[in-house]
Amino acid sequence: MSSTLSPRSALDAEAVKAAYRRWARVYDTVFGGVSGYGRKRAVAAVNGLPGERVLEVGVGTGLALPSYARHKRITGIDLSKDMLERAHQRVLKERLTNVDDLLEMDAEATSFEDNSFDIAVAMFVASVVPHPDRLLAELKRVVRPGGYILFVNHFLATGGVRLAIERAMASASHSLGWHPDFAIEALLPPEDLNRATRIPVPPLGLFTLVTLPHIKDSVG
Repeated sequence: MSSTLSPRSALDAEAVKAAYRRWARVYDTVFGGVSGYGRKRAVAAVNGLPGERVLEVGVGTGLALPSYARHKRITGIDLSKDMLERAHQRVLKERLTNVDDLLEMDAEATSFEDNSFDIAVAMFVASVVPHPDRLLAELKRVVRPGGYILFVNHFLATGGVRLAIERAMASASHSLGWHPDFAIEALLPPEDLNRATRIPVPPLGLFTLVTLPHIKDSVG
């Protein structure tokens, strides 16, 4: 990797809330398609893993909720009240009885007890939270040892035209509500990067599905 690449942190909570307040009504239309592959891959991965208790971080409008296997018990959290209202509507409309709760909560400091979940999946969240390292530490706290932590996210390219475009888009971060120039090293330390499985996701490998087994001695 080029030495010019440095991990970028993300946005402050108020910027995130403001951005997603603007996007809430049109989020499914504008972002649902381009992010659809990533959501489907992530949920398929969750459905194939052992364990029933699933935490979806950044549940948003609930786009992924209908795709979970019915034996999975889903708790969703999000920082945006506007997004959660739409998720609640989706649960009622589609009678998703395996969705246990949808909560307005900070992913970096949840109120869940230790080892509350078998799996945590964060879709398009890592480049949004103010402190990605705290997000990872919190997910390690609430997921039991032997469980799994999954991320689907856009990560900064390591070279080429895409890298130049992402660098150029960085100034629009607050309007977009996410960082186009977010490097995976801002989320995962070297020891986790070495253990994680990374799979490119369409379109054009723009997103990556990361699966991290949560080992007992893993710390944030």
